[in-house]
Amino acid sequence: MAKRKRGDINEQTVDVGLGATLAHLRDEEQADGALPTAVGDDDQGWTIVGGPKRRRQERDPEHNHRHRSPDSSSSHRHNHLPSVRTHSPPPQHRSLSPTNVPLDNPFSSKDEKLDGHYSNPENPFATHTSGIGRSSGEVQMDREERKKARKLDRNYPTIEHSFHARLQSHVKITDLQSLALYLLADGNAPQWVAVRNRTSIQQVVVLMVPGLELGMFNGEIPLDSSHGDKPLSGPTETTSTAGDNEKPTLLRVSHDEFYPASLRPDRLPTSLKPLSDIFAHVWPIKAQGEHRANQYIKVHSPIHTMLTSQIPKSQEEKQMKKSGIHKGPVPQDSKHWENKRTPITQYIASLTEQQENEYVLHPAMFITPEAKEAALRKRISALQTVDDGWVDTNVANLEDGNVPENEFEQGSVTTGRHVISVDCEMCKAEDDQLVLTRISLLNWDGSVALDKLVKPGVTIKDYLTQWSGITATMLEDVTATLEDIQKELLEIITPRTILIGHSLNSDLNALKLTHPFIIDTGILYPHPRGPPYKQSLKWLAQKYLKREVQKGTQGHNSVEDARTCLDLVKQKCEKGPRWGSSDTNAESLFKRLGRTTRPKSNNKARVGAVIDWGDPNRGHGSQAQISIGCQTDAEVVDAISRAMKGQAVGRDGVVEKADFVWARLRELELSRGWWDDAKTADVEAIRQNALQTLGLGTIGDDEDVEVKDTELGDAVSRNVSHIKQIYDSLPRCTAYIVYSGTGDPRQIRRLQAMQQQYRREYATKNWDNLSVKWTDTEVQALSTACQDARNGIGFIAVK
Repeated sequence: MAKRKRGDINEQTVDVGLGATLAHLRDEEQADGALPTAVGDDDQGWTIVGGPKRRRQERDPEHNHRHRSPDSSSSHRHNHLPSVRTHSPPPQHRSLSPTNVPLDNPFSSKDEKLDGHYSNPENPFATHTSGIGRSSGEVQMDREERKKARKLDRNYPTIEHSFHARLQSHVKITDLQSLALYLLADGNAPQWVAVRNRTSIQQVVVLMVPGLELGMFNGEIPLDSSHGDKPLSGPTETTSTAGDNEKPTLLRVSHDEFYPASLRPDRLPTSLKPLSDIFAHVWPIKAQGEHRANQYIKVHSPIHTMLTSQIPKSQEEKQMKKSGIHKGPVPQDSKHWENKRTPITQYIASLTEQQENEYVLHPAMFITPEAKEAALRKRISALQTVDDGWVDTNVANLEDGNVPENEFEQGSVTTGRHVISVDCEMCKAEDDQLVLTRISLLNWDGSVALDKLVKPGVTIKDYLTQWSGITATMLEDVTATLEDIQKELLEIITPRTILIGHSLNSDLNALKLTHPFIIDTGILYPHPRGPPYKQSLKWLAQKYLKREVQKGTQGHNSVEDARTCLDLVKQKCEKGPRWGSSDTNAESLFKRLGRTTRPKSNNKARVGAVIDWGDPNRGHGSQAQISIGCQTDAEVVDAISRAMKGQAVGRDGVVEKADFVWARLRELELSRGWWDDAKTADVEAIRQNALQTLGLGTIGDDEDVEVKDTELGDAVSRNVSHIKQIYDSLPRCTAYIVYSGTGDPRQIRRLQAMQQQYRREYATKNWDNLSVKWTDTEVQALSTACQDARNGIGFIAVK
């Protein structure tokens, strides 16, 4: 019933009470003051009584068919009483949707007896059998179904942008993931969108569509001739008429903006208009990236970002932080970690890693005589040769370190290598250089191989006792010199020896020693910000060993520090290469969903699905309960429909219904030449077949194809059609999230390939003979390309 405006004293009171309802059901004549009968020709004798929003819905026959897109989500939020229709005799056979069933009519179930039956195949809640002979249980069931439908309509879920929201930064792919986890699992409520009645959302579909860009919406990327090649701007819109060559104004939105832009059909190219029937806004989305010293060096995979979830902190971890008693990092939780035993040889620092961490390189690291000569000249200029007191271990080439398999026990993580943990203590000389004053070596079993004080050959300016633990008294009777230690080390260290330590380059510099096989725990356990930053040994011990080291004011203990490094490497060998990296605190999204139960299902766990081109089981789909491989976008659309309806077969051979689906459309990506998969035989065959099907190439054609202008508009139109087909196939109350991933990745791929070639050549050639040189110009270009590729878009709706 519509609200009366103040002062509207002439408005006639509308009676929708029980008596009026009974009168109409019995075809009785109305008394004075009954419902007015202002009958319109298109209402067939029915009168619509309700608020203005409800009247608009009744005039729009497609409104309920779409189940309210986010553009009309206000009707969900302000759903008061459903419309009540009155009719004049004789009654018409009119199909009522659940939204039109009177709430206050307890006799609504008798309509079947009056009219015989409803004839509405599109209404799942309509009764298709005659009321005659029906049991009271069946009637009660119908009542319950209608009651549920009315309740759902009153509390229909929405996900919408609030114009009162204040965004402080771009929405990221991780925010889209958090939204999905909030809807289905244990995620936190998002602050950038308003979610209403989330418990009614039982399924979520996340669709990745590489190739869609914001430039298609603002006119920077032309899709058809009617919109030209650039956007118009200004305070007013330009309207086009027949025979008019003026270009219509497109969306005024850029990647620099945090807020979404409304999808108005009159401001969209023809190929993108269908999106406005589904989504209310287009969001600028940022992909994750990695940077060093304010320069971006890579863009993280938008697939990995979406499907890898940060492990939520346990109650114990939260309590440790709240208490304020615990200082330093919270000990690492390994409850969700799957160990991957790895040989220690996998962790030996590469040439590039040693260069990045400022190691003095052993001659065996270089293959050709020219490269060794160039490295020697560099050491001469840095005063790091034999003439300057430096020594190189007795390793002629890297192959000398290999141990035949028959000489060590199978499964041994040391693979027959001799592992020594090294830690040194240094004091400051008069020239401010650090000089060796103590050295400690530990074997793999933890036994002490060497622990000696060393008498410096120069005057000590500062003993640094608070860190080194060394005092002048301790060195009074010491006779061992650096040269003595070097001779002893050259006897201990063989080509099969691996030296390990924390920031080991500092220790080797104090020893004036080079060795090709080294393991640095500062590299094994990287800092989140990347080189040159490193975590301290004390921090790593607290985090991963739950051990307190370097405490007090008496200085460090080199034996204790060497043992800490040894234990960190042992743990890395047991846990696997990703232990200690960002993956330590992350897990598969499907594993996290699997810990959440589906409501009203007798504790049945949530089911996740991956639907992608090729074989998703090889990578991101390996953790999903349902994994479906496809070769066309049409197959992806069909597979999503089957997974959502419970017609897909899971890993256990049981037909499953998916609560969460991640899928990817790739034909637009292929049309734009963005396909960046490794070209293995099977993947390349799929790519070639898809190119031929789309009419973009022939079998055996290795050149990347890029369509533009009208052809690009056609490709986008096909892509949007698939997005709409997926939406149409979804059950009601399903959240639908579409994101593009990244922008154009081709410039990044070109520069990264150039950087890799430079690193390969630099190991064997001097600077003048390099075919590719990596300078600050290329560093800046890579950073710019990464920032451009981070730009993506996203859409959100509830079916």
